[in-house]
Amino acid sequence: MATYLDFEHKIKFIQEDIISAQVRHDYTAVEDLKNKLEKEVEKIYGNLSDFQKLQLARHLDRPYALDYINLIMRDKYEIHGDRHFRDDAAIICYMGYIGDEKVMVIGEQKGRGTKNKLKRNFGMPHPEGYRKALRAAKLAEKFNMPIVMLVDTPGAYPGIGAEERNQSEAIARNLLEFSELKVPTISIVIGEGGSGGALAIGVADKFAMMRYSVFSVISPEGCSAILWNDPKKVEAATNAMKILASDLKELDLIDDIIDEPLIGAHREKEASATAIAEYITNSLVQLKAMSEEERMDARYAKLVKPGAFAE
Repeated sequence: MATYLDFEHKIKFIQEDIISAQVRHDYTAVEDLKNKLEKEVEKIYGNLSDFQKLQLARHLDRPYALDYINLIMRDKYEIHGDRHFRDDAAIICYMGYIGDEKVMVIGEQKGRGTKNKLKRNFGMPHPEGYRKALRAAKLAEKFNMPIVMLVDTPGAYPGIGAEERNQSEAIARNLLEFSELKVPTISIVIGEGGSGGALAIGVADKFAMMRYSVFSVISPEGCSAILWNDPKKVEAATNAMKILASDLKELDLIDDIIDEPLIGAHREKEASATAIAEYITNSLVQLKAMSEEERMDARYAKLVKPGAFAE
């Protein structure tokens, strides 16, 4: 059953009316209701607050990395394990084809349902997950395959075991190694991009965000608890932190915004997957038109550009 947020209830009622009209074969009513739905979607989604967009980024029905992989990849093969400790299910790695292009896709997977969420650790990778991602990236480099990364995590797992296995070193190692990869790389935030857990697979030639995705150094809940000692001030923290795709584009911290459907990826998954596939294909054409040296220079320039100071 579809999940609806507070501000989506009018859409829910219209969609239920459309289903009822279809059952009655009242096609005139269906057409009228679809026009009404279109106007309601434009009205609601055209005036979303920052906090509402955060809710959409975390929507229970929002497509996860594996959903997109299944929709846009063919002849895919999954890569498991970091060859040191274990296979972290919060990170998934697949080699296969997107269109005619052979690629390696690395994603963070949250999981659905209690059992699967526990298996995926709620999308919070352990150090072995990031080491698996690095192993897959090095494999892709060996066979000259472009790398696509799908970011969707509240953050790296902060547990004792993760710290004992050197979580910070695993993230730092990925930042270094991914910045030096010789093959074209693309990173896309498809939901939440949380702190170092997102950055660990976020260093790339092209860095993009979906329309209703967020990217931040800390969650709004954590920010409100630290700054105001009040976890309930989440909405104020969301407004202050500038974590939306539009904010980060304006600050020149990301390259592109992928236009998922106005009603959201959770309502039109196939259309969202098509938008991602088209962005990947078009970006690879641009990146492959550059020499390796040009691409590496451009990547370096982008990595050292963020930040400003005044005397």
